[in-house]
Amino acid sequence: MSGDDYAFGMHAVRHLLRAAPERVRALHVQAGRKDAPMRTLLELARTARARVHVVDRRELDRMLPGARHQGAIALVTAARPLDEHALVEIIERATTPLLLLVLDGVQDPHNLGAMLRLADAAGVDAVVAPRDRAVGLTPGVRKVASGAAETVTFVQVGNLARALGLMRDAGVRAVGAVAEAEASLYEEDLTASTALVLGGEAQGLRRLTRERCDRLVHLPMRGEVESLNVAVTAGICVYEAVRQRRLRAASKNA
Repeated sequence: MSGDDYAFGMHAVRHLLRAAPERVRALHVQAGRKDAPMRTLLELARTARARVHVVDRRELDRMLPGARHQGAIALVTAARPLDEHALVEIIERATTPLLLLVLDGVQDPHNLGAMLRLADAAGVDAVVAPRDRAVGLTPGVRKVASGAAETVTFVQVGNLARALGLMRDAGVRAVGAVAEAEASLYEEDLTASTALVLGGEAQGLRRLTRERCDRLVHLPMRGEVESLNVAVTAGICVYEAVRQRRLRAASKNA
């Protein structure tokens, strides 16, 4: 149905009913479920005045073939996509140093979902990704994100290199993570407004993306593996920025 999307899985649907109940058009739940998670879900649905359809598991499987729906599928009004204009507004409205996560061609739904959860947990101001050759907010991404797809600002841009240029002009410094960079992540000051730029699973940062970065850094690797999963890399980079900012705030308040 045009303008609609699905959210599935107990945690994701529960979070959606709490965070954006107005977007839930209908809720389909598995017949015969009387466990505590289902009771909580139905109570949230009643509070949100969402339409609930009780159906057998085969109907849920038919709605989303192959999905691990855990007995709950919500039909939701798709969120309005945010673009370059929204990104500029986010930067202009900021009153404290921004922390942005920029993803150059991430295609694995599990990776994007994990990074949305990371962004929610760490207080990232926005996740930015290209519209083409990258995964968007699919039902699978929403499932892995466990509700973070509804709380994290997700911006899709037509041209990532141009978007990085807009960020630079607005005072946001782009720091790209590449294995061959000379500088270490831990040598970089991440306390000012920063965009952490990570490459996709297949080719890492593209040439134009690298050229738009103000600084390239690597993660020190002491073992035999040559690289880390992009979601793991994102977690290390984001929380290094969080750590530095907390130390800076503590020193100012001392």
